[in-house]
Amino acid sequence: MRCSKLVLAAWLGVAAASAWAGRPCSEAPPKPEVFRKAMAAGYASQQKLEQLQPQPTVALIARVGQDLSEYRMRYSHMAFVWRDPKENGQWRVAHLLNECGTAKSDLWREGLGNFFMDDMFAYDALILVPSQPVQERLQAWLSNPAAMQQLRGDRYSMVAYPFSTKYQNSNQWVLEGLAAAMSRDVDIVARPQAQQWLKLTGYQPSDLQIGTFKRLGGRLFRANVAFDDHPTDRRMSGHIDTVTVDSVVAFLLRQNKESRTYVVEAKPLPPL
Repeated sequence: MRCSKLVLAAWLGVAAASAWAGRPCSEAPPKPEVFRKAMAAGYASQQKLEQLQPQPTVALIARVGQDLSEYRMRYSHMAFVWRDPKENGQWRVAHLLNECGTAKSDLWREGLGNFFMDDMFAYDALILVPSQPVQERLQAWLSNPAAMQQLRGDRYSMVAYPFSTKYQNSNQWVLEGLAAAMSRDVDIVARPQAQQWLKLTGYQPSDLQIGTFKRLGGRLFRANVAFDDHPTDRRMSGHIDTVTVDSVVAFLLRQNKESRTYVVEAKPLPPL
């Protein structure tokens, strides 16, 4: 018991030291309760990953960053979680984050606790484990920063169209990374290749029904929302096709039959 407490204390210390990764929106420190909930969610996710048999080396993880019940969805943001061989096999999260208030984004690598620090709507998580061959290819890709950057778009939009390289959202970067790992006939090193492969393999984006008034409001008042990459006929009829957690999960389960999903409910942290 004492050993597990020491490990947990060290894990919390690492998370606290880098709690600001990718959060330029506010300079105020997180409230203690928010910090504790985030650490509990990260710890529960780590426990789940380590309890699975066989234990994965790479998985996908999704969080509830905002309320999407209007669109009948639960999870809003997806990332890769993997054992980083450069850090003694510790679990690390890799994902695309939007720079607050702008149309810019960048790739971040951080701990599991930090993944839940971005003002969550709820603290449960979804873990999606692909087949072992896909995990192995993802591990190689995640260990190559240049390869990850090749699939990163320059401009961010929350509702980026899946088959255009004009913008990119966070879930789209994960999906295009999956395409690079799952493609066996083509070596995918650029976004157009990934999108063409996704088209050919039948990827279906989520259809968000967003009316004209809401579209105009989003475009005028939020730098990280754009609709001009969407087909005109679909856009004008209020149909916005974009990459969501739901669509990524559905695609991977259909294309990679060995994939499995697990829901993680955060529980109070054990006492130190």
